[in-house]
Amino acid sequence: MAAAKHWTLAGAGALLIGVGLWQAGESAYIEAKAWLAQGLLSEAWAATLDGERQVKPWPWADTWPVARLQVPALGIERIVLAGASGRTLAFGPAHLDGTAQAGAPGHAVLTGHRDTHFRFLRDLRPGMELRVQGSDGAWHSYRTGGSTVLDARRARLSQDPGQRDLTLVTCYPFDALVPGGPLRYAVSARAEGVPATAAQ
Repeated sequence: MAAAKHWTLAGAGALLIGVGLWQAGESAYIEAKAWLAQGLLSEAWAATLDGERQVKPWPWADTWPVARLQVPALGIERIVLAGASGRTLAFGPAHLDGTAQAGAPGHAVLTGHRDTHFRFLRDLRPGMELRVQGSDGAWHSYRTGGSTVLDARRARLSQDPGQRDLTLVTCYPFDALVPGGPLRYAVSARAEGVPATAAQ
């Protein structure tokens, strides 16, 4: 009886260790895929700046780079993809279809995963500079305003065609154990000045 109990406990312990290693491995795989993709996306972005259009970062990709996002104060740079689908977000932040292009009049929305490319949103503070480079090479400067937590089921996008607004969105809370809840963390920013035309 004691031997059976010992083997049951040993088996349960081995199972828990196995599940833990599997979870850690899956997390490491997602991280590695996300950061490796940014290297391939940087090459596609360079081709885009050279005048090519809809440059696929790998042959089977169903997306392409549309912008480059920088947060100088945090040393952040991300290549932004077209279309905010689940497949796209696995590789980088994405531009939400139906919203303005960054730098254009209207309201642009960029979204990304809270545990990879948009993890830095928790560190943004009011007054910080965001820079977005469009496919024409022009840089657009934004200044962050506030942040808010929204319920994605009820959130509505404000549109002021006279302004150039940018909102960065990710899932919330940042340390949630189960992904995919309805809450979103949003940081708003407004364009300032005239865009710089030099591709820097």
